[in-house]
Amino acid sequence: MKKILLVLIILLAFILRFWKLDVYPALNADEAAIGYNAYSLIQTGLDEHGHSFPIHFQSFNDYKPGLYFYLVLPFVKVLGLTEWAVRIPGALLGVLSVFVLYLLVNELFKNKKLALVSSLFLAISPWHLQFSRGGWEVNTATFFILSGLLFFFKALNEELFRSKIIKLAASSIFFVASLYTYHAARVIVPLLGLSILVIYWKKILINFKPYLIFLIIIIVLLLPLVQNLLSSGTLSRVAGVGLFADLGPINRTNEQRGEHGSVTSITGRLLHNKVINYGLAFADNWTSHFNGEYLFMSGDSIERNKVPETGEMYLIDILFLVIGFIYLSKGFNNSWKFIILWLVIAPIASALTFQSPNALRSQNMVIPLVVISAFGLTKIVEWLNSQMVSNILRTTFYILLATFIIWNFTRYLNMYYLHMSKVYPYSSQYGVKELVTYVSENQSKHKDIYITNRYDQPYILFLFYLKYSPQMFQENHSLTSRDGYGFSTVANFDKYHFGSIDFDSFKNNYPESLIIGAPSEIPNSANIIKRIYGTNGFEYFDIVQD
Repeated sequence: MKKILLVLIILLAFILRFWKLDVYPALNADEAAIGYNAYSLIQTGLDEHGHSFPIHFQSFNDYKPGLYFYLVLPFVKVLGLTEWAVRIPGALLGVLSVFVLYLLVNELFKNKKLALVSSLFLAISPWHLQFSRGGWEVNTATFFILSGLLFFFKALNEELFRSKIIKLAASSIFFVASLYTYHAARVIVPLLGLSILVIYWKKILINFKPYLIFLIIIIVLLLPLVQNLLSSGTLSRVAGVGLFADLGPINRTNEQRGEHGSVTSITGRLLHNKVINYGLAFADNWTSHFNGEYLFMSGDSIERNKVPETGEMYLIDILFLVIGFIYLSKGFNNSWKFIILWLVIAPIASALTFQSPNALRSQNMVIPLVVISAFGLTKIVEWLNSQMVSNILRTTFYILLATFIIWNFTRYLNMYYLHMSKVYPYSSQYGVKELVTYVSENQSKHKDIYITNRYDQPYILFLFYLKYSPQMFQENHSLTSRDGYGFSTVANFDKYHFGSIDFDSFKNNYPESLIIGAPSEIPNSANIIKRIYGTNGFEYFDIVQD
């Protein structure tokens, strides 16, 4: 029966992650960059900027870790440059994460019921679904972290030397893969490793040789990454979004010292300095990830990372988490110590940036939360079954509980599929595919085409949907200078020009050109030959012919 339930849970996870995956939500610029760079590697052996099979992809000068690009590459080779090709690996690994979590929880707690409920909760988790349905590197990194932990704990419980080595080798490969996939994993994985060492040090020291081999494998596999980090612009990009890029704590330090009457006073310098104020900023960022409004009501402040009127978890999870923590407060074993430490560690990478709470960078936090939530539900069921309660009352409570869970879930699906693209019409690049379709059919009629850059990185979406020759692009483009966050863009390639649209200037100075602006940039008096709408019904572009 449990195997059948697990199969049904995995099937549910598959449907939720693959339903309308190619059309909803609209492809965003980061996904297009992954797809086009994979396409460029297939066509030329170089990425869009002419680098040969890089570890980090320069892209918009954000230097994305490259492993997900390479996972996408065979799908682009087989399916072509399509939304499916970019998103299938992430969705598939999202489904597999549900299965791996079942195995991990069962390995840790030897409890199939808890493992089943944990996998079910991850299958329907808003947090996990949001980043499974798209080319999100973080979702892939979470899968690798889960897999690395699964094989490590299997090795920890293994007696045979050869089998232990094989499992530790697999664990090391998965852990290292996560570090090649997403920046935040480079903070989280070492801290998880330290937590395991603190909790299980006695068991590890009894037979430490296999773990020494495990460490050596990790070091060897990480050498190319370390070398690349030191030689590329990756560190400068990370610094651009890091906590220290926020000048607020420094300004606050100067303000506080000034309130002492002298900025050089000993008291002011001791009580108000960068260490204290950046430490407080980090603590505020970290605690914000445990805020009830963030977790259960509104979610991330970034629209692309959330669903309207929905937290990262369901409202019913409040009950399950409270019950789970109540039971854990009575005592817990090493496995629970690890889960709790994971929950503490999970937001740290996000807290080290100035954009917190951030559901993307802290996505791994969903794993300990769903396990504790699942634990709460299993304890409720155990308590009901152990009490002298009539069958009618027990059945009534189960019906009410199931109804509330189903209501939370169906409401989430409604908000995701029906409302998200309308409430957050700029959360993804809606309308661009429709625009490129029109432009590609009419581009031969115009000498130049000017396109607004009002929406995120339009050039890469044009490259993606036009399937523009990577070789031609590599030979004739340049990145603009970095902005305040370290990003750059491409302003021109071929006859396409991207920038802000000053219509009064354009209409007089660019004859025989097609001008494409946001509705706010194009006056109604202009010769608008086409209005471009997204699949959500919103108007995104007005096309003007001189």
